[in-house]
Amino acid sequence: MMSRRRTLVLTAAATTLAAGLIAAPAQAADSTPRTGFELSDGARWTGESEEQSFLTDVDRGSDRASIQRIGTTKQGRPLQLVSIGERRAPTKVLLICSQHGDEPSGREACLTTVRDLAFATDRDTRTLLSRTQILVVPNANPDGRVADTRGNSDRVDINRDHIALNTAEARAMAAVMRDQRPDVIYDLHEYGASPPYYDRDLFDLWPRNLNTDSRVHRESKILSERYVRPAARADGHTAGTYGIWTDPVTGAPIRQVAGDGQERILRNASGAKNALGLLIESRVDPLTPQEQGDPALNNRRRVGSQLSALDGLLSFAVERRAAIEVATTTARLTGFLDRGPVYLGGADNDPATPAETLADPPCGYRLDATQFAAVKDELALHGVVTKSDREGAFVPLRQSQRKLVPLLLDPSATYHLTSGQPIAAC
Repeated sequence: MMSRRRTLVLTAAATTLAAGLIAAPAQAADSTPRTGFELSDGARWTGESEEQSFLTDVDRGSDRASIQRIGTTKQGRPLQLVSIGERRAPTKVLLICSQHGDEPSGREACLTTVRDLAFATDRDTRTLLSRTQILVVPNANPDGRVADTRGNSDRVDINRDHIALNTAEARAMAAVMRDQRPDVIYDLHEYGASPPYYDRDLFDLWPRNLNTDSRVHRESKILSERYVRPAARADGHTAGTYGIWTDPVTGAPIRQVAGDGQERILRNASGAKNALGLLIESRVDPLTPQEQGDPALNNRRRVGSQLSALDGLLSFAVERRAAIEVATTTARLTGFLDRGPVYLGGADNDPATPAETLADPPCGYRLDATQFAAVKDELALHGVVTKSDREGAFVPLRQSQRKLVPLLLDPSATYHLTSGQPIAAC
């Protein structure tokens, strides 16, 4: 059964198609595009050529959806961005789908959501899309998807490349974040369970990086706790916090196995760049003997839990629009005040040590000509303002990306691009 939230933004025809992810679909009576996953009732994932045909059909069949190429993988496959809704809408939501190539459920949920939003004609959808632009990278790792590998064709984990930007995939996403300035960045993944301590249908996690503005951090947690998890639970799924093992009897946390504040992970990079972020992880492992015996049933549950969580995201975008805009706009402007510490380590559940804290950050970093030549493209992709001269460049902290700059250039930052020279007074 589809959730009540999703049926608010779908036509009857589209609702029937999307509901096929949970129950066996009926044959479509119109020309609405369908994924290979839907056509097979979850027996197989949508293939590469099917995905491209599906996106082309959506682009041609809907006047509210457009598709552009934002990059090319090492093996020559397109990296694409789908835009749905009003370009000048006050709120922008970016979906990054399946950065890990062997985690397909998020990609399937993104594809059907693109279709559903592109073809729905009801008032609720029109209202949503008049105020919110939905941006979707439907396949963030095409080479890894074809090879069924976590990393890309160079075996690089793209979700550990959002500072260095060594991969074509991460570079394309950074350019989208810079140019589109999304208010919410929603990152879809899957995980392997460890029963009985770590086996929910769905886990999520907000930016833990301490450089996330307090308003952005608060709204990210509201997205998780008041919208995504309740939406999943309303559809019969269990939900919890990613990376935290819990006691099966008391529910008390007993061990953290993932989910720190390192800045190179997308949800943390999102927070440092003044956007709300949320990581979503659906459970790969079968939940029941029935799912064990029928992989299609397991696959449908995996995609279904992602769709339920997406329903919560869309509700959040509608109901919290004003709060989202205040949080992200204030965070961007606060950087120009050039006040407050910057953290080179720690997380919201792991206080930074004095050695990890720039209590009185420099006013900027000086790069010599060789350093600047080596990193200027990455700084530009991050949207960092630089002031070049004959000797190299000066990178001021007084800018919207204030708390990102030291993570990129401070010699003590774990993943810095280069060791800039801190300048105490400007």
